[in-house]
Amino acid sequence: MGGPAWHRRQRQAPDSGAGPAAGGAEARSRTRSPQLQPHPRARLPARRSRQRPAPTRALAARGAWAQGIDPFPRMIEHAQAATKDGPPGAHYAVDDGCTLATVATCSVDWVTAGLSLNNVPDLSAALTAVRRVLVPSGRLAFTIPHPCFEAPHTTWTDHAQGRPRRVVGDYHAEGLWRSDNPHGVRRAGNQHRMLSTYLNALGGHGFLLEATAEPIPSSPVAAEQPQRAELPPFFLVQASSKK
Repeated sequence: MGGPAWHRRQRQAPDSGAGPAAGGAEARSRTRSPQLQPHPRARLPARRSRQRPAPTRALAARGAWAQGIDPFPRMIEHAQAATKDGPPGAHYAVDDGCTLATVATCSVDWVTAGLSLNNVPDLSAALTAVRRVLVPSGRLAFTIPHPCFEAPHTTWTDHAQGRPRRVVGDYHAEGLWRSDNPHGVRRAGNQHRMLSTYLNALGGHGFLLEATAEPIPSSPVAAEQPQRAELPPFFLVQASSKK
């Protein structure tokens, strides 16, 4: 897992900028920024956050004390080099998103996980770790590839009018799968889970669902891949820990 991020109170609160992990996933996330509507109390002063390079720098630039994590030391080295002259609030650590061993219990206001929960084999362990480090009413914001359109064996077919349509594959077949598309980002592997699995897991680990979003691709992406123009590539979630 190229782990989540956490931030702590400092100056200005970051909103739920759930960003991708070290390794450049943010370069593929060219969707319109969805407007998640947080609970009014969600606009806290930033405290601690665990995130990945570019999102970590973005959070720090907004006044947060933010720390990005990744299990691979080389990725952390790249992040540190990229942040050498960046905002002072950006920090990095080698850690596992399923344990968050470098994060103290009840010390975090926000955890953001961009395109990372879909890479962990044990979702329950990851949510348990997130719940442990969050303060009461702390918040988790994450993004995952939309399970409805990035399921195993999902493909394309021509519609009667000639417009390609997405054909949903084995939606109920949860587990690790790899795309056979040599140019697809899922060729490296992805833990497919149904939407209900994610949402039920949140409730089972003491989270309250606050907002979800399904942003459509940006104009440049739609122009490059017109068959995806009306398909949300990602599913975004914001949830808070119960008191």
